Amino acid sequence: MALILKKIASNTITKIPSGEPLTVQSLWENNDVVIYFLRRFGCPVCRWISHNLSQIKPVLDENNVKLVGIGPETNGSKEFVDQKIFAGDIYVDEKKQCYKDLEFKTISLLGAVGSALDKKVRELADKAKKDSLGGNFKGDFNQMGGLLIVKKGGTGILMNYKQQSASDYVENQAILEALGIDATAKSSEGAAPACSRDASSQ
Repeated sequence: MALILKKIASNTITKIPSGEPLTVQSLWENNDVVIYFLRRFGCPVCRWISHNLSQIKPVLDENNVKLVGIGPETNGSKEFVDQKIFAGDIYVDEKKQCYKDLEFKTISLLGAVGSALDKKVRELADKAKKDSLGGNFKGDFNQMGGLLIVKKGGTGILMNYKQQSASDYVENQAILEALGIDATAKSSEGAAPACSRDASSQ
């Protein structure tokens, strides 16, 4: 098992809305897994990314790949679940231990204000509004997220992606290619290409 997986394997996350606790390593015990680490459940951009990711869930299911979303706090999670924004399983890492272990970036208050004014952020927020995905201003605006793709049994990491800015995300096609799935990815209507795809394999 890769070192980074050993660091997060025993971390506890909580399933939403059931409240069931489990260890992170259970996510990849029996299948490959795509794990999207959200910045906030109430973040409109995160909601659009989650909605966009959900478009490839049928293809992931066909290939025994689990789709998972993890947030760093519960703020906005009920609305996120009730609106069925994300098609995969949803968890919360309230201690942000995975975020720390994976070394996801945090930004200053000034950086958070700058992100809100960023053109690409506003474009994705507009898409979220158009798709009636909602959002709120509750929670930690400083935390960045990322995306991790792990092989079944934790035998390898296919992608370890870290956001550098709030509008960064991995395109659906890149996710399927990392998994070795020969299919054309669907995306949300009007989806724009990612502003950055600095994904690294370990």
